[in-house]
Amino acid sequence: MTQARELDAYFDNGLVWFRRDLRTGDHAALYYALKHCGRVWCVFVCDTTILQPLIDRAHTQHPGRKPQDRRIEFILASLAELDRSLRDGGGGLIVAHGDPRELIPRLADQLKIDAVFTNHDYEPSAIERDEAVAKNLHGARRELITFKDQVIFERDEVLTAQHKPFTVFTPYRNAWLKQLTPFDLKPYPVERYAASLSKPPAHLDPGLPPLSRLGFTPSDPGDLNLPPGMSGAQQLLEDFLSRIDRYAERRDFPADAGPSYLSVHLRFGTVSIRTLARLAHALSLQPDGTGAATWLTELIWRDFYFMILAHHPRVASGAPFTAEFDRIRWARGRDADVAFAAWCEGRTGYPLVDAAMLQINSTGYMHNRLRMVAASFLVKDLGVDWRLGERYFADLLNDFDFAANNGNWQWAASTGCDAQPWFRVFNPVTQSEKFDPQGRFIKRYLPQLQKVPSKWIHAPWLATEEQLAAWGVVLGENYPRPIVDHAHARQLTLARFGMPMPGLGARAGVHRTRIKAR
Repeated sequence: MTQARELDAYFDNGLVWFRRDLRTGDHAALYYALKHCGRVWCVFVCDTTILQPLIDRAHTQHPGRKPQDRRIEFILASLAELDRSLRDGGGGLIVAHGDPRELIPRLADQLKIDAVFTNHDYEPSAIERDEAVAKNLHGARRELITFKDQVIFERDEVLTAQHKPFTVFTPYRNAWLKQLTPFDLKPYPVERYAASLSKPPAHLDPGLPPLSRLGFTPSDPGDLNLPPGMSGAQQLLEDFLSRIDRYAERRDFPADAGPSYLSVHLRFGTVSIRTLARLAHALSLQPDGTGAATWLTELIWRDFYFMILAHHPRVASGAPFTAEFDRIRWARGRDADVAFAAWCEGRTGYPLVDAAMLQINSTGYMHNRLRMVAASFLVKDLGVDWRLGERYFADLLNDFDFAANNGNWQWAASTGCDAQPWFRVFNPVTQSEKFDPQGRFIKRYLPQLQKVPSKWIHAPWLATEEQLAAWGVVLGENYPRPIVDHAHARQLTLARFGMPMPGLGARAGVHRTRIKAR
């Protein structure tokens, strides 16, 4: 497998393998294939090694129910637009269904391909897949050539003065910005070489598979507005640019339209990271560029976590980044199971946490501030292993990306690089008061609290029974009582991470939180 920065070879026939880069503009692998091949075909593989575990897990969690996954629907809709764009340029998209380790070499043989072009993927399982594909191609005297495309800087491109990878974000960001040049943000001029696109042969052009053939059934979009494809990314980008100057102030308030909402498009590559970083960097230099500068920092976090995964692939196997935290005794047994189920289902009795979980359950989206609050609550208030939360988010998030999901969960759990210090524990009530002061977000997902005044919405258990009754709330019936006392849970967290706690003595680190049932 060749990882190319530049390419001076020329091939008669090339194949572009689309994966998490579902666009035709500013696409590294597509650009190099078109420029260096006489004819170019394009393929996307509906990878059964990814899809089947999703189906199996769905059947385990919900026996008898047909699996649903909004991400698969997003991909299919984006593929339809990608195919149209390629056909407009004289080509088209071959869509196959199976294991790419077998399908890509077989397709390369059928089309007499000299080289397969694709973009880097950084997850260990993806690297193993690509190595297997490269080996199978090599046996037939063909090449797999890969390119950097989904990040600005990767692996070893931003290092410390000692030529070692960073483990703290702020100095990484500073080095990233110092190293950045206009060339790093320059788009690939794909359109210039589109004449090399070739239409799929009729026997390889069955069209897009229906959702049912992939093993899924349509999902309920809820109140999620997520336009797919390149046009969807452009629509959201234009909307965000109209309010980017308020991004720094409003991005933490879940009831407001503060975020860019582009994370799913970045995940599946319907928009180029260079496009976004170029805009963010240019706007950050303007006199009112604080919002853009903040957004650019968020994009740099994305590069940072990809770099961490590349240098520390063990985190993909569930290992904490900071090895010493592997000793932590997380809650176990029925109490922990009850707590985790309550968290998953939005029944903790803490309105902001519950509304956040109901949001992800019903839409596949969760506001970034709420991801931090919900993760902190699971780990620091309930004492539940962060890996369970990481897996839950991985199953549901439309924008699930392993590097960022793992990095953010380890940040919240204080086990990762540049993590939140373990002695800092988010208070779910004060977070609610600060970022949803009128309870607008809470009431969107917890309509039974609709009549609760903003003074009490963040901690309704502090109101009297008479007040609650007047608002139509009966704790323990139509809304749960708090599953834990936050102040006590915080003390147990400090003990769990090793800080002595009065009355617990030397074995404080193995103290278990007693969880209330619903």
